[in-house]
Amino acid sequence: MKVLIVGGVAGGASAAARLRRLNEDAQIIIFEQGPYISYANCGLPYYIGGIITKRNRLLVQTAENFRERFKIDVRLNSEVVQILRKEKQVLVREQDGSTYYESYDKLILSPGAEPVIPKIPGLEEVRERVFTLRNVPDTDAIVQYIQTKNPNKAVVVGAGFIGLELAENLKVRGLDVALVEMRPQVMDPLDPEMAAFLHHELRQNGVQLYLGEKVTGFVPGKPVKVQLASGKELDADFIALALGVRPRIQLAQEAGLEIGKRGGIVTNSNLQTSDPDIYAVGDAIEVTNPISGEQVIVPLAGPANKQGRIAADHICGRNSEYRGSMGNNIIKLFDLAAASVGSNEKSLKAQGTPYHSAIVHPLSHAGYYPGGKQLAIKLLFSPAGKVLGGQVVGKIGVDKRIDLIATVMHFGGTVWDLAQLEHAYAPPFSSAKDPVNIAGFVAENVLAGDVELITWEEANSIAKESVILDVREPKEYEAGHIPGSILIPLNSLRDRLGELPRDKQIIVYCRVGHRAYVAAKILKQHGFQKVKSLSGGYITYSTVMADLQHQSPPPPAGTIGSNEPGTASKLEEGQVPENN
Repeated sequence: MKVLIVGGVAGGASAAARLRRLNEDAQIIIFEQGPYISYANCGLPYYIGGIITKRNRLLVQTAENFRERFKIDVRLNSEVVQILRKEKQVLVREQDGSTYYESYDKLILSPGAEPVIPKIPGLEEVRERVFTLRNVPDTDAIVQYIQTKNPNKAVVVGAGFIGLELAENLKVRGLDVALVEMRPQVMDPLDPEMAAFLHHELRQNGVQLYLGEKVTGFVPGKPVKVQLASGKELDADFIALALGVRPRIQLAQEAGLEIGKRGGIVTNSNLQTSDPDIYAVGDAIEVTNPISGEQVIVPLAGPANKQGRIAADHICGRNSEYRGSMGNNIIKLFDLAAASVGSNEKSLKAQGTPYHSAIVHPLSHAGYYPGGKQLAIKLLFSPAGKVLGGQVVGKIGVDKRIDLIATVMHFGGTVWDLAQLEHAYAPPFSSAKDPVNIAGFVAENVLAGDVELITWEEANSIAKESVILDVREPKEYEAGHIPGSILIPLNSLRDRLGELPRDKQIIVYCRVGHRAYVAAKILKQHGFQKVKSLSGGYITYSTVMADLQHQSPPPPAGTIGSNEPGTASKLEEGQVPENN
């Protein structure tokens, strides 16, 4: 059996290694257009920032290692330019321009994706100062430019994963960094109130944010003038375009393979294209989102690696199937981490899918053990309780919590599964009730009718005709509160019920939500019918309000971006006394 693989890195290299482990006799040839067969593209920004200090650590496998260990024919700087399906051949063009044909029994396409570079006036005139980041040569070019030209001001256009990572690492290198994003927030998979925590983190680390702005032109000079749609101009010695990627489908398209509505190569669960002898993996293919059922493109290394393995299995006669991708992702941004999986509110609204949401702010581990940090967890779930999506932001334990949520979602789980999920517990790592359990508890309460949550946005819209009740302690209230709110501490509430009207909507809030939940239960059981609890409490509300005003004051003690423990009540979520 002769198998040709077009493209290396995550998908192609993984497929090749798996093929060899399953079939010692197969003839395997990898064609890679560039000079490197397998590299850690997720690590590229950190080499630019000097966090990864040795360039060779980026090279996961070299062509020499592949040849020696796996007896695989690796052909670098070799571009497959045509697929002849009837003849079962590919046309290969070498670096010197010469061409030749190579036959195959099975063909695996792993062409990847390429950076989006829009046509912006003046771009070509300043091209020597404009960079993208996709591969090792891109990284080398950026590092060399910084080392030789010593730029002071950088403008990063696009605030997705690459844009955010570049902004951080350029800042670490000592550059002044401006981040321009056309959308009103960074990191589109997050909902706005969760992205607000990242905005604060960026501003506090000196990154200038220009949200809802579009680059309209470049004016040559020293420095380059980056023109924005608002009329503002930014000075730049270094410009990075991080506007996303598009799948490389030209080869597949010209071969007559089916291309989906999302612009990616269509495959079945075995990763076969419309031609059963041709497989496709990685950033160029469409996959099914198992939560929404929609076709999506997920340009992430994790799915690509799994797809390569599954394609190899199927070629070797094993009935492995790819179950789709929920897009589980995470990013480090200075001292914060942010992660998401599944659907967000924007996508659920676009699909017309009914859902509930809940935001909680438990500590990363037991409150009595030093070093715990506040988390922000947002859970999206159906009226039947199925978990539809999750988002987590914080300093510690974000990866653990998003993976727990993703695992429950992978198996079609519900909020009751989250509530009952068993986890490893010791005070340095978690609480007896893990933050994920707490998110499940709150969702359970919503579905059981024990609490009616209201979002910060909804609360703002009805604030004037409602009573905003703050049930925190006086010191907390003095440190900051919702304008127009009245203070009745939780422990005094039963004695002061007569101060509250029974004919108005009452919106109860505390710092994170637990005291507000208790207060709402008290009010309901004393005959108050119109009672809602503010989802995410004052932490979420104050963060969003400051962000809407483009402010970056130090966050209140104990919040997501703070190093201080704060003054929260012992009744707060994640801080309830525990028995060991």
